[in-house]
Amino acid sequence: MSTVGSGSTASTAGASAPGRRLGRRLVQLYAGLALYGASSALLVAAGLGLEPWNVLHQGLAELTGLSIGVLSIIVGAAVLLLWVPLRQRPGLGTVSNVFVVGLALDGTLALLPDVHSLAARVPLLLAGVVFNGMATGLYIAARFGSGPRDGLMTGLHRRTGRSIRLMRTAVEVGVVATGFVLGGTIGVGTVLYAVSIGPLAQLFLRMFAVPAAPAGSTVVAAGTPERAILRP
Repeated sequence: MSTVGSGSTASTAGASAPGRRLGRRLVQLYAGLALYGASSALLVAAGLGLEPWNVLHQGLAELTGLSIGVLSIIVGAAVLLLWVPLRQRPGLGTVSNVFVVGLALDGTLALLPDVHSLAARVPLLLAGVVFNGMATGLYIAARFGSGPRDGLMTGLHRRTGRSIRLMRTAVEVGVVATGFVLGGTIGVGTVLYAVSIGPLAQLFLRMFAVPAAPAGSTVVAAGTPERAILRP
């Protein structure tokens, strides 16, 4: 009798482990995406330079009058369409990235006061970069698929045979240049972000690593975005 009871308890515990793992990964995914949008808002509020894609989003916002968060969603959806000819497979994290980041960005900007003094803007910049690295580690470690922009880089890498380093550089230089021409902000924050996001994301990836999901999971997209994010 006791042997049967012990086996039943062990079986129940084993069966519940995947559920706990999935729950943790979902929390990590959405916490990471929300934090990513909020940290991007800190960089916008600091006004000392944005990460590459938000230079474009801000430039488009200047041109269209739409909010930077809304433009983030629109551009993310447009980039996701480019996955079709590149034969990339989106995951839950891919689609969630499109909407959650933009909504969190606009929501945080609505709550932040206007900041004018350099003494206040520098801490906002530093906090934005560090929290962005933390957010990147959180959502990548959840393993629900890459974001649309990361997947574009890995897709171009697979289709062209060129290195991810080259694809990332080409895409982000084009994005920054276009955004700058349209009125996006480039500055010391852009440079700081470029040199620090890889090491920060790597640090937080290790910190928030989740054990691998069982084989046959239907919510994890094939491939991982780590190289697109972390390679300089």
